[in-house]
Amino acid sequence: MTSELEVYVVLTDTGTLFTRTIKWFTKDALNHASIAFDSGLNEVYSFGRKNPQNPFFAGFVRENMRGELFEQATCALYRCRIQPAAYAKMRSVIADMDRNSDQYRYNLIGVIGVLFNIQLIKRDYAYFCSEFVASVFEKSGVDLVNKSSFLVTPGDLENTPKLELIYEGRLQNLLNNRMDDEIGKRLA
Repeated sequence: MTSELEVYVVLTDTGTLFTRTIKWFTKDALNHASIAFDSGLNEVYSFGRKNPQNPFFAGFVRENMRGELFEQATCALYRCRIQPAAYAKMRSVIADMDRNSDQYRYNLIGVIGVLFNIQLIKRDYAYFCSEFVASVFEKSGVDLVNKSSFLVTPGDLENTPKLELIYEGRLQNLLNNRMDDEIGKRLA
């Protein structure tokens, strides 16, 4: 019997104008979705701002959850246990995107479609954050939600029974607690 591995989904609200606009449409408290490979949020991927100061330059990113964009963020951290083969596939999908990150763009057209619950057009190499998360899980053989990844919202991720909520609150509190836990382990 093989043991399952853990992958995390991070939902955040950074309070930016773009986030507030999406929140107005979706009515969801948290409107940005990311995939993390560790609960300390050191390896986190999504589709978002490539530069925290410029919301118009966006695409595939490895996020710095300790950076200024997330300083005031609230979050929910979810755990998903998956089989090793699905985990390896997920890692492969992310590695391929990372190698070819210059090809990827933020799918603003897709966001507009989601806001009106219609699938507009599928753009190659373009995702919005929750579409990216659902798509990576889907490509790895793990269906998180029972709908097309083109229409998945952070609220859909929040409500799937396949994810287990393990933290909800201020992101910096989570990161500080994880740091305290690591320091405690090293001193013991």
